[in-house]
Amino acid sequence: MALGVVPKGTKLAPKPPAIRDWDTLSADEKRLFTRQAEVFAAFVEYTDTEVGRMLKAFEEVGQAENTLVFYVAGDNGTSGEGGPNGVFNEMSYFNGFTEKFDDLLKLIDKWGGPETYPHMAHGWSVAFNAPFGWMKQVPSDFGGTRNGVVVSWPKGIKARNEIRSQFSHVIDVAPTVLQAIGLPEPKSVNGVKQIPMAGTSLVYAFEDGKAPERHRTQYFEIAGNRAIYDDGWLARTIHKAPWEAKPRRTLQDNSGWELFNVRADFSLANDLAKTNPKKLAEMQALFLKEAGKYGALPMDDRFFERLDPAAVGRPDLMGSRRSLTLSEGMVGMLEGVFVNVKNRSKTIMAEVLVPEGGANGTLIAQGGRFGGWSLYVKDGVPAYDYNFLGLQRTTIAASNKLAPGKAELRFQFDYDGGGKAKGGLGTLFVNGEKVAEGRIAVTQPGIFSADETADIGIDLGTPVVEAIGSESRSRFTGRIPKLTVSVQDPT
Repeated sequence: MALGVVPKGTKLAPKPPAIRDWDTLSADEKRLFTRQAEVFAAFVEYTDTEVGRMLKAFEEVGQAENTLVFYVAGDNGTSGEGGPNGVFNEMSYFNGFTEKFDDLLKLIDKWGGPETYPHMAHGWSVAFNAPFGWMKQVPSDFGGTRNGVVVSWPKGIKARNEIRSQFSHVIDVAPTVLQAIGLPEPKSVNGVKQIPMAGTSLVYAFEDGKAPERHRTQYFEIAGNRAIYDDGWLARTIHKAPWEAKPRRTLQDNSGWELFNVRADFSLANDLAKTNPKKLAEMQALFLKEAGKYGALPMDDRFFERLDPAAVGRPDLMGSRRSLTLSEGMVGMLEGVFVNVKNRSKTIMAEVLVPEGGANGTLIAQGGRFGGWSLYVKDGVPAYDYNFLGLQRTTIAASNKLAPGKAELRFQFDYDGGGKAKGGLGTLFVNGEKVAEGRIAVTQPGIFSADETADIGIDLGTPVVEAIGSESRSRFTGRIPKLTVSVQDPT
C-alpha cells in the first residue's frame, strides 16, 4: 500500500478453511514451516542475483538503454501444491503420494539442498499471495494469476518509476514487443498459418497512466477452476483446491459462482453474487462465449489423469507405438517423446560391446534422484534400479561381471496389474541366461519428472543411481549399438 501498488483500504480476502492459522500450529510445525519459508526466500534472493547479472551484462555490451525488459515477479502466484505439511520431493504430489509430517521433520536440515526437490506448506501460498485468498492452479482468483510486473526500456519509455493499473495479461507481452520494435504480427511461420494473437499491446500505457484500459475482457480456466474478467468485474468459481483429490461439484453445477467489483475490491473479498444476480448471469454467459472462442471448451476437470495422454484422449506423439528402438547418444528425451512405461509391464533389450578391462556406466536411465529407473553396469556387473520418489530404491543385480566383447542384456518387468502404482517382478538376463530376480514393491503412476529425461549411454541431470552418478561420471565406457524398450498395454 505504501508503494501504491495495492490500493489503500484493501482488505485481506478470506483464506481457504483448510489452511490453519499460524497460532494453532505446534512448535515442530512452526519450526519445519519456518525452514521451508527460509529456503524459498533464499531461492528468491538467488534468482534476483542472477537476474541482476543479466542486466549487468546488458550494460557491459552497451545495450542497457535500448533493451526492453519485462520482469514478472511470480509464476501464477505462489503454489499450494505442498499441501498442509509441504513435501520433500514435489514429484510426490504429482504421483498422488502423501509424505508424512514426522518423516519431513527428520529431513529439516537437508531441506533446500541438492538431495531435495522441496515444496513449502500451502499456508505460505496464501501468506505470500496476500491480500488474495487463493494460489497457483486457481486462475479463478487473483492469487493464482496476478503478478507484479516491471517494464524497463530507458530509450523507449520516458516515464520513470510510475505505476500502471490497467488490466493486462501475459498474452499482451508479445504484441507489446512487436509494436515497440515496429514489427508486424507474423501471419505464417515456415509455411504454417498462425493463429492470430489474442493479446493487446501495452505500449499505449507506457506514457499515460490514465489511458483507458484496452484489454477489457479475459477468461481464465484450469481443470474447472474458471473465471471471467470484463471491464472491472470478475465472476468466478472455485472448482477444486490444489490439495483436494476431487472437484467440489460437477462442471454443470453453477451454484458456486461468485461476483466481484474489481475496481472497488482489489483483493476479491466482497462477493456480490446474491445482490447482483443479473450481472452474474451476464458474466457466466460471457465466460462460455470467450472460452468457446479461444478453444477452452469442452472443459475437463481431471488433473492427474491428464498426465497420461492416451487415457484422456489427448494427442500422443507415441500413438499406438509399443516399442522404441534407440542407441547411444540419444539423450534428453522428456516423457512426452518416450514410450510410457508406467503402470504396465516392460522389457529392455540392450546390445552392448564390453571393452577389455570391463565396463561401467549407464545403459539407459529415465528420471533422476527424485524418481526414475536405470539399467546400468557397475564395475563390470549389470544391474537394474528402480527409484520410487527418492524414498524407496530397489536394486536387482547380477553376481558376475560381463565378459569383454558382445553381450545382450534383457531386463523384464512383469507388472502385477490391478490398477496404478502397483509393483511387479523384475528379472535380469545376460545372453539369454537369468542372472538376477527381485520384487519391486511400488511404482510411480503419474510422472517421473517434469525436467529430467530419458538418456542412452549416460544419465543427464541428477542420478537415478547414486553409485553411478550423473553427467560425465555416468557415461558408459563401452558401446551401445542398439537398445529397445517395449511395453505391454495396461492390465
